[in-house]
Amino acid sequence: MTVESRSLGIQTRREGEVIDITDKVQAIVENSKLKDGVAFLFVPGSTAALTTLEYEPGLVADLPKTLEKIVPKNGTYEHEKQWQDGNGHSHVRAALMGPDLFVPVRNHRLMLGTWQQIVFVELDIRPRDRTIVLQLIGD
Repeated sequence: MTVESRSLGIQTRREGEVIDITDKVQAIVENSKLKDGVAFLFVPGSTAALTTLEYEPGLVADLPKTLEKIVPKNGTYEHEKQWQDGNGHSHVRAALMGPDLFVPVRNHRLMLGTWQQIVFVELDIRPRDRTIVLQLIGD
C-alpha cells in the first residue's frame, strides 16, 4: 500500500461560491502512482466545505439558498458576540457540510456517478486563498 500527499490551491471570490474541482482532482489522481484505492480530500479551515453535487446552474444556485434557510446569515450567533467578525454563520454552515470527502479510485479514475462532481464551497464572507489537501491511499 502507498500513500501520496498532494495539494490543490483555489482562490475564491465570494461567500457561497461553489467551485467544481473534479477535473483538477482527477488530474492529480492520473498523475499519481495510485491505481486502486481512495482519494481523501480535506480543506484546512473552519469556513469552507467539500461535497459532491451535480454541477449545473440550478443546483449551484440552490445550495447557497438552502444554506441561508438552514443557517441564516442574519441569525444570532455566539461567535459574533465573542469576535464581531461577521462570519458566525459561516462556521456553522461549514460544520454542517464538513471539511472532507472520500472518493474511491479504480484504475486511475475517480469513481463518481455520471452527474456527480466534487465541489468546494466557500462559506466565509470574503475572498480567500484556499488549499485542499489530498491523500491518495491504496495500490
